[in-house]
Amino acid sequence: MRIAIVDAQLLIAQGIAALVSADDLQVVATASSWSELLAHPAMPVDVVLLDLQLGDGLLIATKVSELAARGMATVVISRRTDAASVASAMRAGARGFVATSDSPNELLTALRTATSGGHHLGDDRAETWRSARTGPEAGLGRQEERAIVLYSGGLSLREVATAMETTEETVKSYIKRARRKYRQLGIDVGTRHLLRQYATAQGWSTAE
Repeated sequence: MRIAIVDAQLLIAQGIAALVSADDLQVVATASSWSELLAHPAMPVDVVLLDLQLGDGLLIATKVSELAARGMATVVISRRTDAASVASAMRAGARGFVATSDSPNELLTALRTATSGGHHLGDDRAETWRSARTGPEAGLGRQEERAIVLYSGGLSLREVATAMETTEETVKSYIKRARRKYRQLGIDVGTRHLLRQYATAQGWSTAE
C-alpha cells in the first residue's frame, strides 16, 4: 500500500513516515503543502494522510473530493478533534480521522482500513461527528473559497492578497462574491465577526 503524507511542517511529515512504515505500508511521498503533494512524482498513491491545518485557504472538503476524484483515499490527521472538524472531513469522503495525540496503532489501523475501502474513527469521534451541523454548499469558486477561508482565519486583506499573489481589490471582490452566495442560502457572513463564527462552526481549516 503506497502512502503519501502531507503536513504543514515537513519534519513532522517525515517523522510520521518513519513511524508508520511497515511491511504492508510504504511511504512514497512526503510534502509540506497541497501543491507540493499534487506535483509529487509518486502521485497517485493508495492513501493520503492529510493535515487538516495546512493553512492554504482551501477547505478540507475540496481536497478530499479532489483526491477521491483521482482514485485516492484520504485519512485526515489533526490536533483538532471537535465534531465540526471531523464532520467536515468525513462528510467530504475521508476514510478516517485521527488525532495527533492518538497512538501509532490507531494511525496504522486507519491507514489500513482506508486502503481496504472502509472507514475508521475513534469511538468517541464516531459517536459525535454525525450530529455536527454543517452548512450547505455555497458553490464557491476556488479563488473565492481561498479568499474567504484565509480572511476568516485572521489574515488581513493585504496578507490574503500576498498569499494568493493578487491585489487587495481582487481579494475584496472574491470575498464579496462569496458572501453574496452565502446570503442567497440564508447565511449571514456579512461582518468579519459573523464570518469567523461561521468558520468555527464549520470546522474550516484556518478557523480557531
